[in-house]
Amino acid sequence: MNHSYVFNGDADGLCALQQLRLDGAPPGALITGVKRDIALLAQVTSGAQRGDRCTVLDISLDVNRVALLALLEAGVQVRYFDHHFTGEVPKHPGLEAHLDLSPNVCTSLLVDRALAGRFRRWAIVGLFGDSLGDEARALAAADAGLHAAATERLKELGVAINYNAYGETLEDLHVPPASLAAEMAPFADPLAFAEQSAACRRLAEGFRQDMELARRLEPARRTKGAICFTLPDAAWARRASGTLANDLARSYAGDAVAIVSPKTTGGYLVSIRVPRDSSVSAEAFCRTFPTGGGRRTAAGINHLPNEDLQKFTDAFETQFGGA
Repeated sequence: MNHSYVFNGDADGLCALQQLRLDGAPPGALITGVKRDIALLAQVTSGAQRGDRCTVLDISLDVNRVALLALLEAGVQVRYFDHHFTGEVPKHPGLEAHLDLSPNVCTSLLVDRALAGRFRRWAIVGLFGDSLGDEARALAAADAGLHAAATERLKELGVAINYNAYGETLEDLHVPPASLAAEMAPFADPLAFAEQSAACRRLAEGFRQDMELARRLEPARRTKGAICFTLPDAAWARRASGTLANDLARSYAGDAVAIVSPKTTGGYLVSIRVPRDSSVSAEAFCRTFPTGGGRRTAAGINHLPNEDLQKFTDAFETQFGGA
């Protein structure tokens, strides 16, 4: 019997995986990538055999539907935790689904619920990384051993791990997610990881340098309710894009924010953040473009062709302007 773990390389995917491993999940192959590399499940199908087990964390079921159905038909037992758009969920005895699309939920929190909070500090890190600060602090407040400074340290860790996943390729990242998962594995307490890990120190320094550059940027376009930033074609900008989007969403509370990043192969990568009370879902808007998806308040487009940039900005301002 073979085990495999397919997970998003961001903080939410890594912290979900960490909780399951601390709970005794057996060793297995780790399949992951950069933040936007979510069509990952097909990498499992080629060697799949009846009786194998696969755990899927923080990647859209809808995007991976064909591969999921192939695994289930091959007799693979699949456990699926996610909070992104699912489409119709297959009804199959081999699928154990933990799916919740609520805007205040992330995959680390779904794993925390399944494990009855046994490794909650890692769930708190995942929540902070997924920009669910209120939910993270609510969980932290219930932990008698966490004082304010420790909670802030968990926030810094979550943001740094999440920031590391943004990039066009693994070469853009300071630490490949699979390597980061391996370094995290021995640590039951994320505070100890933050204190002792060399990888964590590399992330913290890289994050500081990149964000100093990112915060100098000015909006490329701005209308009432909709603000668009265009990043330079540089590795630091690709790494900083996700954290910058979350920071700008807080700085421009009440507005929709778009981050447009040029890709080295042509076209653009787009990140969108919208207020929780927005009448238009970021995920629904992004799905009007062929490679778009995400969740209600945070979504993106994996490839926007050069010729569609004006179409995107016009649609973005039409949908979210005047908020």
